[in-house]
Amino acid sequence: MPFTRITLRQRYNEAALHQISMLLQQALVEEFDVPEHDCFQVIEMLPASQRVFDRHYLSGGRSDNFVLFQVTAGRPRSRQQKQRFYHALCVTLQAEMAIDPDDVMIIIQFNSTEEWSFSGGQMLAREAL
Repeated sequence: MPFTRITLRQRYNEAALHQISMLLQQALVEEFDVPEHDCFQVIEMLPASQRVFDRHYLSGGRSDNFVLFQVTAGRPRSRQQKQRFYHALCVTLQAEMAIDPDDVMIIIQFNSTEEWSFSGGQMLAREAL
């Protein structure tokens, strides 16, 4: 049940945004143990003045194409699952969209089912997973 906020530069067309979304979902399903139809994402394109980042901090160098993926997930994953997800997403974005892996930052946060209400004002029950 992850929720992902994708933040990137302006000037992506609808087809490119859709492709980024689908590549993310593919990596989540294949490497992060997410059900295929469990897809909740927000994509925000911001002007350069609203994207402040260090171009070299713990990176080979970020360009204006820097993309941030903030993933909130309700169930912890193993270190290996997280590493496979990071790698798969970067490899796919580079192969399919020419997005340099140095331009990809991924942050994962976990919480419990009590922090989720999918609809109707009802807290998600652990049994529903």
